[in-house]
Amino acid sequence: GGGVIGLELGSVWQRLGARVTVLEYLDRILAGTDTDIAALALKIFTRQGMTFRLGTRVTGARVDGDACVVECEGAEPIACDRVLLAVGRIPNTQGLGLEAAGIAVDARGRIPVDSHFATTADGIFAVGDVIAGAMLAHKAEEEAVACVEGLVTGHGHVDYSTIPNIVYTHPEIATVGASEDELKAANRAYRKGSFPFAANGKALALGETEGLVKTVFDAKTGELLGAHMIGAGVTELIQGYAIAMGLETTEAELMHTI
Repeated sequence: GGGVIGLELGSVWQRLGARVTVLEYLDRILAGTDTDIAALALKIFTRQGMTFRLGTRVTGARVDGDACVVECEGAEPIACDRVLLAVGRIPNTQGLGLEAAGIAVDARGRIPVDSHFATTADGIFAVGDVIAGAMLAHKAEEEAVACVEGLVTGHGHVDYSTIPNIVYTHPEIATVGASEDELKAANRAYRKGSFPFAANGKALALGETEGLVKTVFDAKTGELLGAHMIGAGVTELIQGYAIAMGLETTEAELMHTI
């Protein structure tokens, strides 16, 4: 899989000296990530030595002597030492006694909840990976806080539009808000800008010049709608953009921030 987990762990093993081949069913890596960022990531990881087979449908894997053999539709099988299956996750909702509590899961095994995280069983609430949405620790934590605040004060809220997504590869990848692809699909007028790490003094000093920061803004109001970046330290850099989005910061305000 060419998603977050496959690339994170594949990137680790590649840096430790393994030869890594990524098999991805789609014609791109990092589905859901801004196209420009994903395309640059593919170039960087390829230069680092990772091999990518895109548009590849894996049909099975087997052990043959000391090797693992991965079967692919319409292509030669691949012999390797180890196989990592990283093509998505499912909620861990089995064995929780949900049926006894009168809670039915959906087709994907997730627990349905309302806007206050209440399940169909009175007095039972659910947050995090077992409900719909991104399977992110910081998303789960924010939902838990909002759920308890709702129970205590009657008010609890999560702004899902400002939850960052992080990929701990090298270089790192970080995004928050809407991508250019999503804005195009929604037929929303926008402006965009980008800045390369190769033109940044600190990146030059660190010898980490691969990467860029890309921002998208509402064409009419100038409001920051999303930020997408790849490069050294972007998992920390993204926080400022998440805060800016929460404050409905505009393009002009960002440009005039020293």
